[in-house]
Amino acid sequence: MKKESIKVFIIHGFEGHPNGGWRPWLMTELEKQGIYCGSLIMKNPNSPTAFDWVKEIDYNVKKFPKDKVILIGHSLGVPAILKYLQNTKAKNILGSILVSGPYKDDRKGKVKEVLKSFFAVSWNFEKMKISCKNFIVIHGSNDPVVHFSHSEFLSHELNGKLVSVKNGGHLNGSAGFYNLPEALNAVKIIGDLK
Repeated sequence: MKKESIKVFIIHGFEGHPNGGWRPWLMTELEKQGIYCGSLIMKNPNSPTAFDWVKEIDYNVKKFPKDKVILIGHSLGVPAILKYLQNTKAKNILGSILVSGPYKDDRKGKVKEVLKSFFAVSWNFEKMKISCKNFIVIHGSNDPVVHFSHSEFLSHELNGKLVSVKNGGHLNGSAGFYNLPEALNAVKIIGDLK
């Protein structure tokens, strides 16, 4: 596949921002290889709604209808991508890379209330697999925020490849991750790039 025809969009997590952790590194590495990669500015990261985040993903995918799109989500960016895939009619989603993401919210209290719009009453994984053929799930073996079982569940339901990062924590800047070669490799696998 031609590198110029691939667009990569990164969706950060709850209380995150586009230039945190490994995102700038990945954008730079892909740019070196001639692949466009943008880290999206998600609305109200401290008090988000799934509607706003899905709308932002949809807006960016629609800008490039003739290109193949790879979506990368970190943490809350993962259920945002899943909600998007469950509802989109887009035909140009080449793959999704799901990093440290939950499929349900295990937390209690105020945070759970803030994030409830991101978690479907029931997920339609079959519809997601129609919208997107390739999934790679990347997760820290000792993630203190999202239990590793979430990645096992998602990789199973989506027929995706599971990549465990030993002692990776939540694979964010707080865990010391300012590069993520596993994500770069996942883009190469999905894009069939040498």
